[in-house]
Amino acid sequence: MAKRIGFKSYCWSIGTTSYRTDNFNLSIEKQLQLLKQFREIEENTNKEWNGNNEFQTEYYNFLRESGFVKGEAVRPDKDAREKTSGLRDIGLLDDERNVTESGLELLKIAALNDFSSDNFLEIPKDSYLYFKQLLKTSNVIEGKIVRPFVVFLYLINELEYLTNDEFTYLLPLCIDENTTKDIISSIKRHRVAGKKQFDDIILSVLMEKDNYKQALNLLKTEPISEELICNVGINRKSAKYDKPYYKLYTILKKIVLSKDNLALELYEATKKLTNSKVGGAWRKYFFNSNVRSVIVREGLSVLNAVPILQATSEKTFDEEFFKIMHIFKAKATLSDYFDLNRRYFKITDIVLFEDNKVKLDVLPECYIDMISDRLLDIAFCKTELLQKNAPLKAIATFFDIDIYELYKRLGQALGTSISNKEMARKVIKDERYERFNKLIDDKFDKDTLINLFNAFERRNDDEIRNMVTDNADIPTIFEYVLGVAWYIVSERKGDVLEYMNLSLEADLLPKTHAGGGEADIVWKYDKTEVYPKHTLLIEATLADGSNQRRMEMEPVSRHLGDYCLAHPEDEAYCVFITTYLNNNVISDFRARKYMEYYNNAGEYIKGMKILPIETKELKTLLKFDVKYPQIYKMFDTAYHSEGAPKEWYENNIVKETGMYNGKGV
Repeated sequence: MAKRIGFKSYCWSIGTTSYRTDNFNLSIEKQLQLLKQFREIEENTNKEWNGNNEFQTEYYNFLRESGFVKGEAVRPDKDAREKTSGLRDIGLLDDERNVTESGLELLKIAALNDFSSDNFLEIPKDSYLYFKQLLKTSNVIEGKIVRPFVVFLYLINELEYLTNDEFTYLLPLCIDENTTKDIISSIKRHRVAGKKQFDDIILSVLMEKDNYKQALNLLKTEPISEELICNVGINRKSAKYDKPYYKLYTILKKIVLSKDNLALELYEATKKLTNSKVGGAWRKYFFNSNVRSVIVREGLSVLNAVPILQATSEKTFDEEFFKIMHIFKAKATLSDYFDLNRRYFKITDIVLFEDNKVKLDVLPECYIDMISDRLLDIAFCKTELLQKNAPLKAIATFFDIDIYELYKRLGQALGTSISNKEMARKVIKDERYERFNKLIDDKFDKDTLINLFNAFERRNDDEIRNMVTDNADIPTIFEYVLGVAWYIVSERKGDVLEYMNLSLEADLLPKTHAGGGEADIVWKYDKTEVYPKHTLLIEATLADGSNQRRMEMEPVSRHLGDYCLAHPEDEAYCVFITTYLNNNVISDFRARKYMEYYNNAGEYIKGMKILPIETKELKTLLKFDVKYPQIYKMFDTAYHSEGAPKEWYENNIVKETGMYNGKGV
């Protein structure tokens, strides 16, 4: 038997597939803070991390005690390594899991809870830090250096965009300059030809590797055995995982060369493959029906007319089998990396994933276009600055550009003239609102919003994350969805992206930070025939019962009181929105109508206007397209009416909203 053929990596990824987490930004910030605290414990200061399973287990236990992880890991040391390796890869930690200079800068930003933009790309402070870190991040692939994000920027500039499939299956194959340029050419050819399958491109990259050439030659020249099939499978972990391929090979060979009616046996053999994604790919490729009774009844006619079924010789059969086996394996591996690469690229807030395409936001796109011809100068070499909070021009001098040339290009891209930062910010804001309104049309129509409020009421968190994002906690998503809903009832008027006071990703979906979550929605309304110029504070909570009283009564009153004292010229009131209203909360807010509110300096206001409402009533207002002028009048009438709190709410909020539904209470 020939010497075992070893697996060699053919693609890059950032992080590890063993560690996927929701609330990605928040998770990074929290873990950096916890690692800093862990390392500051006196006995941990100088302990070595690498090779020290006991110390790694101690860190895992520290994470569990801090509430960062739950349950008991089978291998806590391995879990600790997996949870930190991605942060090491992007330079926020060093090899010994000490927080680096770059990591400390991120912690500083998070501690100040100020993520506003202070850079020429007009992205949040933390996003700009991630942008610089990813420009420096590199992988070693079989002795070759590649900077994934730099390669991505080069491709996106050459091709304008990548489809999700191109991003998933082709981009990570770009591990050197020649392969990168070949893949760009291949993508261009496929687009011209209208081809959306990339199996031939993936296969051509694999077959450039010596181990794949050797494996195919062995399959064509050596006697077929289970051991041979396992060897030519080039499994990443162990050859034993490829044992099911031997049965698959023998059954398929009988079907192709002997025309044996073994369709059901082939179907069952694909189910024995250890990777479910790969097994599914085999079934989709061969079978036009996955219904067992249909396969039994139709026999070989249930099979698709794929090339391997047309093979007339063992040589052709072996070549086709080899192609199928490795195409499906490679695509399963590459699809595993998609989510990781997407998460890391998105934290820069310059990359947009929308409409099945990946592209750059407009200002970063103009910037990258200015420097794209130099990107390959650094794409395949390592930097010593990974752990340093270095300025862009230190990473490479060509990153330092003429800002006025950037504004000029931005103007050209948007069909206008831009000569300064203020003009740039305005056109960027206008472009964001175009995308935000499209996002609402595509993703958050009123029926979807109503379904989301139903999910909030049931606390179906998985459904909420699937419908909105997994990079924000549920309270943040609740506040975001309320902001979108209020934008709709306000007839899409008002600077909602500013009013929401939330951190948003480049695709305008919410994200949560370690210091976030306490901001209110502050909406400004100009004078109309229906209402005066005023400010509306929207406070939201998912807490219920007595916990709601403890959590919300004081903060809501304080936020409105402090706002009124700080802005005495404004007429302001507050709407408190929740999935469940405690009667004592209603009582407290009604009492605030007559109470003084003092600040620390002794200044006070007399009486505050706070209106509570449940999402149940808000859903009715959305369903029947009730707009803010009617809502304002309803709230104003309710505020000036009297009655015991419970009855007041039933008569003035529940009954009034019920009228739109054609029913009273």
